[in-house]
Amino acid sequence: MTTPIPISAVAIGPEEEHLVLEVLRSGRLAQGPKVEEFERRFAAAHDVAHAVAVNSGTTALVAALQALGVGPGDEVVTSPFTFVATLNAILETGATARFADVADDSCLDVASARALVRERTRVLLPVHLYGLPADMPRFEELARERGLAIVEDAAQAHGARVDGRAVGSFGIGCFSFYATKNVMCGEGGMVTTRDADVADRLRLLRNHGMRAPYRYELPGHNYRLTDLQAAIALPQLGRLPAINDARRANAAHLTEGLRSVPGLRLPAVPPGREHVFHQYTVRVTADAAVDRDGLVAALADRGIRAGVYYPRLVHDHPCYRDHPQVVVDETPFAAQVATEVVSLPVHPNLSPADLDRIVEAVTEVLR
Repeated sequence: MTTPIPISAVAIGPEEEHLVLEVLRSGRLAQGPKVEEFERRFAAAHDVAHAVAVNSGTTALVAALQALGVGPGDEVVTSPFTFVATLNAILETGATARFADVADDSCLDVASARALVRERTRVLLPVHLYGLPADMPRFEELARERGLAIVEDAAQAHGARVDGRAVGSFGIGCFSFYATKNVMCGEGGMVTTRDADVADRLRLLRNHGMRAPYRYELPGHNYRLTDLQAAIALPQLGRLPAINDARRANAAHLTEGLRSVPGLRLPAVPPGREHVFHQYTVRVTADAAVDRDGLVAALADRGIRAGVYYPRLVHDHPCYRDHPQVVVDETPFAAQVATEVVSLPVHPNLSPADLDRIVEAVTEVLR
């Protein structure tokens, strides 16, 4: 029987086990020295002065928007082609979500975003999708021109760079440590910033608004990360360059094998941007022998798990269609992309034989 190839794989090693046991034996399981160490090292890895750990990537987005004072009456311009957490975070603040179209790289298109900016716009929220950074220099330029803040949804892009600068350093960066991410601890998040005042507000927000015990300075939340989670993530942060290099090597293997398959658009990396391949996502176009869903089904029959991220635009789900804080802007290219994308396994645990098997299966189905 052929061994299945999963779309993702969790790798926990002896370093993680050692640190988790160290925390358990310390008797201090909640936020403590491991979280502080994780924050310091994450900030250094992403070219920022401050990193504030929180309990999920979604929380990171909410806290970032709240730290900027975003609320009812404000508008946030983002991508409709993203995980729903991006939208949910905007709605949680009371702000209104506006949607620009995506570019050919599936990331938020700068020109489309520019067309939506108006008096009520407070934040540009580009998504670094699949591990590919958005065109951040142009978003920085737009933000400066119009007096806007930038919040980066970097949930899938740990360690990615644009023109040598780390994602999360162009505005307020929001990262996820969900179980499938390039750095993971099951659940967890991080907010990065160069602004000391923003960092201070984030630390208050995550801890019920307390600067000292029972001294409340603002209405806050329990957004804290635990030392147990930090203990799992710390060794992976140390291995992040190697993890990302392995993903890039696997992506190159897939690209080399699939470049001549008809009807298949492979991921391209624009000049100046470093992709970390959280996902290796192709587009199955109208010229292909089968459609996207047909390819997914055929691969499943061959023991290869493919993922569809994402099958529809976030505002196309019924619970958002009539939501008073959701403006459904026209995004025709994003709508097309959502019908075509499929992600193939690219994680570091794949062997060369696994990669060859993926190439052979996709080629067989689409030729």
